[in-house]
Amino acid sequence: MPLLDQTLWQDGPTLTGGTAPVVEPATGRTLATLDLAAPADVAEAAVRAQAAQRDWARAGHPERAAVLRRAGDLFAAHADELRDWLVRESGSIPGKADFELHVAAQECYEAAALASRPVGQVLPSEAPRLSFTRRVPAGVVGVVAPFNAPLILAIRSVAPALALGNAVLLKPDQRTAVCGGLALAAVFAAAGLPAGLLHVLPGGAATGAAVVADPRVHVVSFTGSTAAGRSVGELAGRHLKRAHLELGGNSALVVLADADVEAAVAQASWGSFFHQGQICMTAGRHLVHASLYDEYVERLAVRAEALAVGDPYRERVHLGPLLDATQLDRVHGLVEASVERGAKLVAGGTHEGLFYRPTVLAAVSDDTPAYTEEVFGPVAPVRSFATEDEAVELAAAGPYGLSLGIVTRDAAHGLELAGRIPTGIAHVNDQTVNDEAVAPFGGVGVSGTGARFGGEANLDAFTELRWTTVRRTPPGHPF
Repeated sequence: MPLLDQTLWQDGPTLTGGTAPVVEPATGRTLATLDLAAPADVAEAAVRAQAAQRDWARAGHPERAAVLRRAGDLFAAHADELRDWLVRESGSIPGKADFELHVAAQECYEAAALASRPVGQVLPSEAPRLSFTRRVPAGVVGVVAPFNAPLILAIRSVAPALALGNAVLLKPDQRTAVCGGLALAAVFAAAGLPAGLLHVLPGGAATGAAVVADPRVHVVSFTGSTAAGRSVGELAGRHLKRAHLELGGNSALVVLADADVEAAVAQASWGSFFHQGQICMTAGRHLVHASLYDEYVERLAVRAEALAVGDPYRERVHLGPLLDATQLDRVHGLVEASVERGAKLVAGGTHEGLFYRPTVLAAVSDDTPAYTEEVFGPVAPVRSFATEDEAVELAAAGPYGLSLGIVTRDAAHGLELAGRIPTGIAHVNDQTVNDEAVAPFGGVGVSGTGARFGGEANLDAFTELRWTTVRRTPPGHPF
């Protein structure tokens, strides 16, 4: 029996924000019709979530963990159905969809383990009393997730928040609201999550702002662009609530003089072109030692030209479509502006509809828009450096600080070099796009507010730390 059948579109309270088509980017076809949430719907959902959360917080950790484990199993059991939605709605190739499903299941299993983690510490005290800390659920958590890896970037907040005793308001991007929202609701409902704890509220910026501002929402988890993240952070600050922000990136892939060029190019191709470059960790700046530069550019261009671009649901391809015309216009505009500023177009730079060819730009500089800005498309700008000090300076330049890749035959030296470049994530002898449910994830600078997802970071993100003391009898006081 399908997990996502037509009854899903009517589940839960009626949403009053109108409707929108669920569009397949590869063909422009309408796959379904989606109900949208208005700001008033957010308030109603928050009231219901707050009421349901009280009982959920009191539930024993075995009960919460069991729901999360069943949810993980369901992502695997319904992989074929959910894969099709990821491929058709978000433009993912099947391999990328499978990766999202794998990570979603692992996020649920890891979250299940969080439910039974030690919840506090016994503290020394100057007074004759028991003094201890205890983690308590934050209450209602608002999750605002983007379109590019819709399942992963929603579940990595939803699963731990639920496991730790919270309720969740999830606002997915309405362009990927099935695989990034309604699919999660269906999985958790089938897993036995009590009603009222997870509300999916598709919509635009006004709906997201309502989630952030609602007084019943105590913690906000946002993943998206730096510009949108600034607005979310400002709004959350105005309402005195915590906001965990995972934002944009323009990550550097540094290829040292001793690197194997073919191995480096293999990392580069995946790091820049995977999922059409629509990933925050994408390798957006290729920094290559001058002695390897010409060969690197040539080999990367050959790889780019060999990649197949097309409909990932009906063809075997390496790259699918960009999500929509807005994405296309931004990507192509940055490539054209870069060429006008003197960059050399070595491969790509063309498109048919939303299908953009993987693109290699050489001779880039600080004046090249596709080098200095986050493109969010399949574009690899390549720049040379003469010394490692120059490489460090170039890699550390700019406001972003999400991920870093270094390719070298001397792994220890690569690790030492990584320590000189401020980023939230670093990989030696690997490209910049990596994710695991057990690992902390987050950036520095305008890439976000640090590691706020994964492992122990989830405890800090979705609980409050309460100090409690107990005495046998009340003490005396001077007055």
